[in-house]
Amino acid sequence: MNIQDYQSFFFVGIAGTGMSAIAQYLRGCGKTVTGSDRLFAPGTKSLLQQQFEDMGITCVEQDGNGIDESIDLVVVSTAIEESNVEYQKALSLNIPIAKRSAVLAALSDQVKTIAVGGTSGKSTTTAMIFHILTQAGLQPSLMTGAGLTELQEKGLPGNAYKGDGEWLVIEADESDGSIIGYHPEIAVVLNVERDHKEADELIELFTTFKNHTKGAFIVNADNELAAGLSANKAYDFSAQGGKVGVKGGSFKQSGFSISFKINGSSCKVPVMGAHNMENALAAFAVCTQVGVDKKEIIKALANFRGIYRRTQLVGEKKQFKQYVIDDFAHNPSEVAAAIAACQLVSPRVIAYFQPHGFGPLRFMHAELSQEVAKVLRPNDYFLIGDVYYAGGTVDRNISPTVVSTAIIREGKQAHYVGNKQGALTEMITLAEENTTFLIMGARDPNLDQLAKDLFKRL
Repeated sequence: MNIQDYQSFFFVGIAGTGMSAIAQYLRGCGKTVTGSDRLFAPGTKSLLQQQFEDMGITCVEQDGNGIDESIDLVVVSTAIEESNVEYQKALSLNIPIAKRSAVLAALSDQVKTIAVGGTSGKSTTTAMIFHILTQAGLQPSLMTGAGLTELQEKGLPGNAYKGDGEWLVIEADESDGSIIGYHPEIAVVLNVERDHKEADELIELFTTFKNHTKGAFIVNADNELAAGLSANKAYDFSAQGGKVGVKGGSFKQSGFSISFKINGSSCKVPVMGAHNMENALAAFAVCTQVGVDKKEIIKALANFRGIYRRTQLVGEKKQFKQYVIDDFAHNPSEVAAAIAACQLVSPRVIAYFQPHGFGPLRFMHAELSQEVAKVLRPNDYFLIGDVYYAGGTVDRNISPTVVSTAIIREGKQAHYVGNKQGALTEMITLAEENTTFLIMGARDPNLDQLAKDLFKRL
């Protein structure tokens, strides 16, 4: 696919994070962009709709009326079924239809691309790389899965940016297999862990990703499966030392900031958790390959503004030493890492998790129970809510209680709390001084409101 062959694009489900990023980038390239979404309703206009319209993207209802002969290409995600009215409209008009992943791959082939892969940490690492390259004056472009605070403060959605420089920084998603479609100049694999797919399937995907990389292929030497993919240890990074090009160590967390060493130099980043030291080491490894000076990288990391719903501080009640944190964590290692990061803030953590689908819960419930039980302290609580159901014909024959029951068997405190109102009531009931409240989950666009409501009620 050659993107230059198309001028007018229509996105079915444009409000989705991955779809909206591509739409914004194409608009920044001067393309005509229109999009629909089931969240767009007559008589209302969301912040995202307004932001789209401000940048020249037309928003329409998802009823098929936005597609006509003027559209050159219709873009759909894997969530859009062939029965969708707009999918059918495109077919009836003989308009080409392309998957989101195919369009992203085609766009990345046109420029020098840095692709960030791995089971966890992709959005944060992508954001760090973009921030460092921006601070270095390289004017990079960006397409990622979460909004960067520094872009949101400019009135943008924050998950995409069209710069004037030669580099494009993207997330490479393994969950739908689209990672194999990229041919980046530089690639990084943060970790390889059983999540949406089994480990052997993931290794096969990441191996193809490696083989498609034109230049430096960077891996986390501390992750067993990722380390096995190493192309050159001089490119790799480690938080535990070893014979790699980028070494970290001396990790400390003070409140909501971390400090550590990178190749012997002191570094401070205003984020939480040891996992973010690994993300910073990955960003350092990538940016040195681009040619950014070590001192510039460390200086840029010190003023990194973070991203939406990644250990994001929603609010604090200083007089009671109560904090509310919102996080996108949705697989076992991410959930455990987020809890561990909050434990360095408060002697007591009340963590709420909303599973992001019946399929993922069925796939990972045993590991989730094990990882959470392992990290919880005697005074911590783990609350699990109802599964977020986005629709479709998926098998719903599994309950979140399978997780809470398993954690209780391990001698830790866990409750099933039902819907969001039940979760809110339970957290308020458990509220004490010196407590961090952690809200976790993916997919649900309204989950961040629970964190805001909780803070108001404390």
